[in-house]
Formats: sequence, structure tokens, C-alpha cells
Amino acid sequence: MSSVRNDGVLGATSDDGAARADAGEGDVVVDVGLLVAHSPRSGGVDLAGFADRAARDVVGELASATDASWRFHAEEPEELSDYDARYPSEFLEDAALRMVKGPYDLVVVVTDVPLLSRRERRVPGLASPLGRVAVVSTRTLRLSPRDQPRRSLDDAAVRWNGAALILHQIGHVLGAGHDEGGDAAMAPFTFDAERNGVPRFDATLSRQFRREAGRIPEEETDARGPLGRLWFYLVSVARNPGEVAAAVVRSRALALPLSLPKLSTAALVPTLVVVFSAETWDVGLNITDGTATLFAVGSILLAAVYLLFSHNLLFPRGRQQVLTEHVALVNVAVFCILVLAMVGLYLLVGVIMLTIEYVVFPPNLMTNWPSLEDPTVGVVELVRIAGFIATIGVLSGALGGGLEKQTILRHLVLFNDRP
Repeated sequence: MSSVRNDGVLGATSDDGAARADAGEGDVVVDVGLLVAHSPRSGGVDLAGFADRAARDVVGELASATDASWRFHAEEPEELSDYDARYPSEFLEDAALRMVKGPYDLVVVVTDVPLLSRRERRVPGLASPLGRVAVVSTRTLRLSPRDQPRRSLDDAAVRWNGAALILHQIGHVLGAGHDEGGDAAMAPFTFDAERNGVPRFDATLSRQFRREAGRIPEEETDARGPLGRLWFYLVSVARNPGEVAAAVVRSRALALPLSLPKLSTAALVPTLVVVFSAETWDVGLNITDGTATLFAVGSILLAAVYLLFSHNLLFPRGRQQVLTEHVALVNVAVFCILVLAMVGLYLLVGVIMLTIEYVVFPPNLMTNWPSLEDPTVGVVELVRIAGFIATIGVLSGALGGGLEKQTILRHLVLFNDRP
């Protein structure tokens, strides 16, 4: 085993050939999976070397800021199918699988294809605090001024900006936000051609990271069977309710149906027919409030469960004997987002149906409805009918439309919207 000293960082290469960076002598050990995802025919050798060097550059600052030992383990590089830009969530499947198999406490993905934010902008990197995954791209790092050749991965500016970018994203994973004016490492990332070292975390963030470091090493289980895994899910959420809640709030799940036109269309089209059906009005007028509520809640939960399993949204895919805590939290967050998305779809369809009832239907039509004993149709009755039709819309949307863009759900649930 060989090692070199560089600015307080100990770099090492393990005997099995996997690149490794290790620093710190704290009681807490943080194992980080380092996954290289390279474009076709590039071979990935240069990119793997860049990732290994960046790990060696940042490991000392991470150890100093957290009082923990950090170990980076290089995984076998993955070749991508094309050169197209990708959402960071598209790397999540491989990252979650490596996290479970490692097992790792964090995973850093380094790629050479462009990364897209939720606003379709190209960004140098994004992090998922809940999933404990950071994805960085060398594409923006290698851009050069006009009339100058593209920077190589061996360029000093690329090296130090790449290390700063990885350090910045790991800071997000550890729970730090952007610091507009103080902390150098967590200031919004911009490429600095004059950068010649790794930025530092300030004392405030270091204290925060030291508290967080004790919670970083993963709880894991090899429990088999649905009951054993369900219990592990419940325990994981009980230990980390804030992380799941933050992901749910950040995702704006109620508005998610607006980003999934196929789902919304499959929900709306049949309801536009049903709303003019006499049988629908008969049921809606005579159903009790309790039954209507139970029908709506049951349908929303059923739709969420159906989407979860029909689109195989649980991580990691396939049967794995070991399940880590943060993978469990990711799955819980995905399910919660699906439930809220179905609530949003219910509200969207319900508002449209209520508008049709008030605007399109003649005001005296319902007073002559043959099945009505009481010819009075008030606001409560109209709201109940709209809710009943919206419940039908939720079921038809889940069954007929589904999620045409699974990456949108994963991206909104898990990844920050700023680099």
C-alpha cells in the first residue's frame, strides 16, 4: 500500500486496486462510494483519475470539519448509453444500489455529461441531502473562454474547482445551505480560474458537521419479509422525521400533477363525461359525507400504492438482503410525495368539476331532477358531487395515465434545485 502527503491529506490505494482516500483519526468513520459515469467510448480512465484526485484533495478538509475519518472507495466505472444531458436523479438507481451493496454512508457520482436542474438549466452539480447522493459534472469545469481550447481534466483550475465543487455538494448532503457572504466552501459555486486550493468550512459549519457526523454512519438491516422491512421503515422515519418532512416540503408535491400532463389528462377526460351523467349526480347527491370522505381517502392511498409498485419506484430495484436507513427514508419520502401528488390531482379535478357545476349547468336544472325528493341543491351538495367525481378521476389517472416522467418525481423529491 502506497501513500503520498499533500496539504495534510493522506491518499492511499488499496491492495485490491480500488482507489481510496483516507484521512482523520476520529472514532466515527464515514465510507463514501465514488462512482464514475462516463460517456460512450471515453473509457473513463481520465475521469476516474480526476475523481480519485479530487477525493484525495477534499478528504483532509472533511476530516477536519467533522472530526471523523473519511474513506473514499472507487467503484467500477459505468459507461453511459449516450452523450445527452441528464437529471442527477437518473444516476440515483446505480447510486442507491452501490450504497446498499457497499454499504456506504454517502455516494458521490462524477460524470462528464451535462447535468440539468428542475428548471432545465445546465448546472455543475446537485446534491440530495435525503438520499445522501452528490452528482457533479466535469462538463462545465472544462469550458474555456472564447478562442481557447477546452481545458483538460489535468488542468490545475479544473482540479481545484472540481475539488471545491465536490466539497460544496458534500456540504449540502451534510445539511448546509448556501452562504452568500461568509463560508468559502458553501458560497454559491462559480468557476474560479485562479483557484489554487480547497476552500474551508467556517467554524459555525464545522460545529454543525461535528454534530451531524455521529449520525452519518448508516443503520442497516438484513430483515427479510415485508413485516421486517416495514418495521425498519417505521424506525428509520421515527429517527429522522425532519429529513423526510424537509424533502416533502421542498418537492411541492401538490403541484406535481401539473408537471405530469399524461396523468392529469387521464384523470380529467373521463370526468368531463361523468359530470354530465344522471347516475353520477344521483350517487353524489345521495351518498353520505362520511362515505364520500372514506372513498376519497381510500382512492388516494390506493392510487399512490399502485403508482409506487407499478412503476417500481422503490430503491434499490430488485431483491437486496441489506437495506440501509437512508434508502428506507428515500422510499418513505417517495411514497409521501405520491400521496400528496394524488391529493393535488384530487383538488385539481374537484375545482374543475365545481366550476362546471356552477358555470355550465343551468341553475334550475337540478330542481327538476326526477330522483330528488328535496329539490334544493346547495353548496354542500355541489361540493360533495365534485369530490365524488374527483375521486373517480384520481383512480382513472393513476390507472390510465401513470407517471410518464419518473425522473421528475425522483428529482423533485430528492435533489436540491440549486448547485
